[in-house]
Amino acid sequence: MKLQTLVDKASQCNGKTVAVAAAEDYGVIQSIVEAVNKEIASFLLFGNKERIVELLESAELGLSTHHNIKIIHSSSASLSAEQAVRAVKRNEANVLMKGNIPTAQLLKAVLNKEYGMRTGNILSHTAVFEVPGFKKFMLITDSGINISPDLEQKRQIIQNSVRVARSIGIEMPKVAPLAAVEAVNPAMQATLDAAALTVMNARGQITDCIVDGPLALDNAVSAAAAEHKGISGSVAGQADILLVPSIETGNILYKSFVYFAKAKVGGIIAGASAPIVLTSRSDSAENKLYSLALAVCFVQES
Repeated sequence: MKLQTLVDKASQCNGKTVAVAAAEDYGVIQSIVEAVNKEIASFLLFGNKERIVELLESAELGLSTHHNIKIIHSSSASLSAEQAVRAVKRNEANVLMKGNIPTAQLLKAVLNKEYGMRTGNILSHTAVFEVPGFKKFMLITDSGINISPDLEQKRQIIQNSVRVARSIGIEMPKVAPLAAVEAVNPAMQATLDAAALTVMNARGQITDCIVDGPLALDNAVSAAAAEHKGISGSVAGQADILLVPSIETGNILYKSFVYFAKAKVGGIIAGASAPIVLTSRSDSAENKLYSLALAVCFVQES
């Protein structure tokens, strides 16, 4: 599967709007220009108006006056985050996007009790990868928000990622809770949680997916490796979603896909009242575009 298919799908989802906090970032502006050109969404850009106009003009002459872009001046990054979140709260926008602002500062506005985007569910990041040599998307969760999730948090992280998977056409995603080994070992918490999540799925406490673990990475994604080790089951070698045990594991796996496997990626935070595009400054404009397309597809199917 190609992430370009998400761009094509998102371009058919009319009327979606993205609120961007602290939009004065060249990489973010590049992705916005591309998204506008491909008719993926309209944009509300909050931040330093003079700088945003300058960046838009450098990206494509005249785009700062495009009818699908509205610039709202903010005197500070924190105010731009509040304004962007309020826009989502008032249903003026369907998606929130991080610009040139620290993640913690943006999430502070997202979690504000007065005007924020709380739902009572955990927030978690799901990344969708197009990996060379693989014929389908590979999803990783959570590589960006939850540091060391407990069992209940992992359950909610799975449900968030399943919603993301279903929004891109994976109707019954197969979830592999990752660990270093396939056997349950009381000394390894990741294996205990994986076994518990498998039982919770069988009992209907985790829905719309198939969970089976613990599985090591090779046995989760390679049918040959699973067969060689005598590991059976409906997820072994066929995983769609890789649930990592900690943020360190997720971060390393995410960056390994990008830098070693040359994978393309789009990612969003789910669990709030609207999807949040939370890209890294090191992400390419192309990957930021894929994240925007993923968010629009998520809204369309929610």
